[in-house]
Amino acid sequence: MRYYGEEALGLIETLGMVPAIEAADKMLKAADVELISYENIGSTLVTIMVKGDVAAVRASVEAGAAAAAAIGKLTAHNVMPRPIKGVGDIVSVHDIDA
Repeated sequence: MRYYGEEALGLIETLGMVPAIEAADKMLKAADVELISYENIGSTLVTIMVKGDVAAVRASVEAGAAAAAAIGKLTAHNVMPRPIKGVGDIVSVHDIDA
């Protein structure tokens, strides 16, 4: 899913893939958001990225953060209400549809 920067961006970073997958599942079930991509940046850090309207992304990130922390290590989470278009080039490197 290509991200162009028009919508809110939600990010969850975990230590390991298992809490990242748990977070992604809860994020997508908690609110009307779309999965953009994931990033496995090394040192076992994994980032899950979703997009949608600001309220939905906030609810999604809150649910995902709680889920990841419950079974593993949550290292960071963030909601960016409407980042600039250039951010889209960064977060779409591992586009899930590519």
